[in-house]
Amino acid sequence: MKSWISKTAIAMAIVVALPVLVHADTWQIDSSHTSVEFTVRHMMISNVKGQFQKTTGTITANGNDPASAKIDVTIDASSVDTRVERRDAHLKSPDFLDVAKYPTITFKSTKVEADGPNKWKMTGDLTVHGVTKPVVLDVEGSGPPIQVMGNTRAGASATTKINRSDFGLTWNKALETGGVLVGDEVAISIDVEAVKK
Repeated sequence: MKSWISKTAIAMAIVVALPVLVHADTWQIDSSHTSVEFTVRHMMISNVKGQFQKTTGTITANGNDPASAKIDVTIDASSVDTRVERRDAHLKSPDFLDVAKYPTITFKSTKVEADGPNKWKMTGDLTVHGVTKPVVLDVEGSGPPIQVMGNTRAGASATTKINRSDFGLTWNKALETGGVLVGDEVAISIDVEAVKK
């Protein structure tokens, strides 16, 4: 009897889930029109900005329901670019990202909640330097998808802040005048354009 009930429950779950699975759309992140930028305090007096040049990933969603979105993003850590070759080499070294050991940075969403007109809070797991922590992104859509040259495209922007030491990025130097060379807080700004597959 219990076995029959279990099989019936499984069958019902599949029937309920099937329409969702059938209508799930997949979008490919357009790397050439996507940017991941960061800002860090330098010497307690100014900000240094950089970006990652190589970002890939997919987005799945049920129709036009943003709350159903699932995002899986991979960033090539070695593509970090602050426009200063020596600084970039230091960021890639074991002092910071250690790209030889941890070649990628990843983000996998776990929840999306509405936060106003065309705005959402996206919770997900961010993995940097081999350490995974939950983060919340403030996301704003750029409008409804559009048709361009036979492709359906959509875009969004997102921001968040993290503490780099939470991810094991603890390298620093004390300044003679007080304070430290590199700030702990990292502001992240993301602009994504995606193409419907």
